Amino acid sequence: MDHCFWLQARYPVGKELLFSFRFFLHTANSRTDRLDYRYNHNYGSPYYGFRIGPAFTFVNSDDSRLDGGDWQTGLNVGVVAGIPLTDSAPLYLETGLSYIEKGGKKELPEGKMTYNLNYLEIPAVLKYKYEVDDHFSIQPQVGGYFAVGVGGKIKDFAKHEAESSFKDANFRRLDGGIRIGCGIGYDMFYADLTYDIGLANICHDSFDKSHNGALQLNFGVNF
Repeated sequence: MDHCFWLQARYPVGKELLFSFRFFLHTANSRTDRLDYRYNHNYGSPYYGFRIGPAFTFVNSDDSRLDGGDWQTGLNVGVVAGIPLTDSAPLYLETGLSYIEKGGKKELPEGKMTYNLNYLEIPAVLKYKYEVDDHFSIQPQVGGYFAVGVGGKIKDFAKHEAESSFKDANFRRLDGGIRIGCGIGYDMFYADLTYDIGLANICHDSFDKSHNGALQLNFGVNF
């Protein structure tokens, strides 16, 4: 006996919901015999997406007080939009807005220090979508990013002291640099690995230089 008809007979209140669900499954499976997670692949169509994943970061500085050259892990989460640049090739300008936790750490004989630098970030990369088949694509990208510091603490665990990362004697809020990476897509699902090379000097001291670096692993969906 069909389980859906058995449920309809036992629970008459849910007849309409069960019928709607059966109709949805029949429609979704009519072409591929499975749920269709694909989105519009037309070259001239924009796309939108959500991204989340870990960021593995460090901050190098000529000032030993601000040097956090050891890697630490933070969060990266945001939204993106892909703008087609031509109707004849899968070339896109991808931008968006994300929140990312950058910084670094170091170990000292008396204890460790951590440098947390949290940013709102706007990426701008050129992305080419090479479609292996109707479902799978490889998507190399290159471009840059611009970021504004919105919070974070420098913590000295030996002295049990903490202060703002962006106070006048520490780091500047504005950052920017180069981004390179590659993504893979399977229907609407997406993942990429990118590396940020900080070009802006984020050290407040004019005689020293500080730069961010970040390796990001992102997962998400495109619509």
